[in-house]
Amino acid sequence: MPLMGGTLRAPSLYLIIPFLHHRYPSLRLRLLGHSIKHFSSPASSTNFAVSPQRHSVEHPVGSPTKPRTKQIKPPKRNQTELVQTPLNIMNARSLDAAVKEKKAKSVKQKRREFHESPAGLLQRGLDQCSKRGNTVRALELYDSAVADGIPLSISHYNCLLYLCSLPSSPGVSNGQGDSACDVALKDPEAKFNDSEVSKMAVERGFEIYKRICEDPDVEPNEATLTSMARLAAMKGAPHLAFDLVKQMVKMGMPPKLRSYGPALYGFCDKLNVEMAHEVETHMDTHGVIPEEAELAALLRAYAIKGRAHHVYRLLHRIRTLIRQVSEPTAEIIQSWFQSDAAAAVGASKWDIQKIKQGIVQGGGGWHGQGWLGTGQWRVERSVMSEDGVCKNCREKLVCIDIDPSETEGFASSLMDLPYFKKNRYEFSRFKEWLKKNGPFDAVIDAANVGLCNQREFNFYQINSVIKRIMEVSPSKKMPLVILHARRVYDETAAAPKNRQLIESWKRANCLYYTPKGSNDDWYWLYAAVCNKCLLVTNDEMRDHLFQLLGTSFFPRWKEKHQVRMTFSHRGPTLHMPPPYSIVIQESESGSWHIPTTTGDDLETPRQWICATRETTKAVAGGITSAKSDTDNMKRRTQRFVS
Repeated sequence: MPLMGGTLRAPSLYLIIPFLHHRYPSLRLRLLGHSIKHFSSPASSTNFAVSPQRHSVEHPVGSPTKPRTKQIKPPKRNQTELVQTPLNIMNARSLDAAVKEKKAKSVKQKRREFHESPAGLLQRGLDQCSKRGNTVRALELYDSAVADGIPLSISHYNCLLYLCSLPSSPGVSNGQGDSACDVALKDPEAKFNDSEVSKMAVERGFEIYKRICEDPDVEPNEATLTSMARLAAMKGAPHLAFDLVKQMVKMGMPPKLRSYGPALYGFCDKLNVEMAHEVETHMDTHGVIPEEAELAALLRAYAIKGRAHHVYRLLHRIRTLIRQVSEPTAEIIQSWFQSDAAAAVGASKWDIQKIKQGIVQGGGGWHGQGWLGTGQWRVERSVMSEDGVCKNCREKLVCIDIDPSETEGFASSLMDLPYFKKNRYEFSRFKEWLKKNGPFDAVIDAANVGLCNQREFNFYQINSVIKRIMEVSPSKKMPLVILHARRVYDETAAAPKNRQLIESWKRANCLYYTPKGSNDDWYWLYAAVCNKCLLVTNDEMRDHLFQLLGTSFFPRWKEKHQVRMTFSHRGPTLHMPPPYSIVIQESESGSWHIPTTTGDDLETPRQWICATRETTKAVAGGITSAKSDTDNMKRRTQRFVS
């Protein structure tokens, strides 16, 4: 390394710096700073200047071979620019990871400190009481905390109010320091006065809520006011429960279905149908959709009061939102049709053309023109034939078509769900794969098929369903098989015969295995909707994932596209979608058919409520017209059942 006058010559500098950079990474920043400082200093013994236009060094000032050039100083660089080297970037990332780890440790430390604090111990005790429903013990903990001056948070208060609002509050002490749970273990025959405990719990609940309102550091939320609404209903004050819901709206809290329950059930139990209708209207205004329990409570109140118009309206709302009713709701409906109020209402004459027009506008299966016919109703339980003919009144049910635009809108709305947004890249790949290899006549939920009546996953059972689907498929094309990746690469799939099946599906471009960490349910649902084809699965699709899809379109689509199956020694038997809609139907003649959830049409036939009048049988034109419309709809769906 030649040196001259204690200064490194430029040519040697440009030879040695890359070597040092490679050999000693820690010297990069220091050497770069030294070089810039040296070459930019006018007091340097040999005035070199770095030219930003060329990767070279200007000749010394006064050189006889070159004219004198103006010295160019490099721009000033701040500290952040100097540290942007690969090594320092790695160091920065390591520093960020260390900071995050330190924060995580601090969060864990704070959490540990909270658990060990008096407030944390109180929360753990209340949580245990909440699991066991021990209200009395929770109130004892609360009184002790207040006496000791322990600060309470909204989570403490909400847990206490929840326990106080339970319908029956176990946890009564036997006077010896034992709770109800302890007493029950010692003496199973011990009895407690639940009414007195509930009364005490309601009083203590209002006392706790008063303390919440007086505490400036605690702000009530939706859970707080919902528990108070329950306490108000237990106290026999549904008006107060409804006022608390209105208070939520004023405070900017969107009320939930559970928030309306205490007021709605309270008014229905008191048969105050005017206020019950007001609560229902308030729910509709704020976009809260009632479920079967709320609709059944309203239906019962209106039926007892003889409000035929509201009963008619609620039956159609149940038709839209619920479709099939549970046994308790079915009993309420039967009681209505057997009542004198139901026999007293109805038109003796009606315009058949107007009825037909209403059916066409409604999409089929109902007309919405009010009660038809007069006299007593004949109410019986019935079943339907394979063609949808009632075995009681011999009337044929109709198949309600789905508008294609609704299907396209539903497929587009799926991509707006949080799961699809979170996994947008994977689903974009899936969509491209569908465009390349589709369309398909059917989609198979292979996880459901492979485990149906099996202890271990059975690939041959999937293959038997594939063959059966190909037999009934119009194009004879293999269906799309959706399977999770772990099923494709686990020990069962590694067996030679199973691997041979999997490879044959791959070669046919009919197998798509979803990536690890994904939910295959969304894949087969999206594929079936986009291809407008059949879906082969016994999954009832009732869990929280499918609740996100709503109750308007998805149940109708599922009814017309789901193929269920049973297995025997002869192989699989496919149960195609029925040629009629399993939904409450109101005929042109004024008769009603209400499907129940008793029976599934697989092992046992589904039970229907058949309600007819003698006077409606004289109207034969409407029945004939309904039958012809049904035949036309059935022909349009023959591709599903042929």
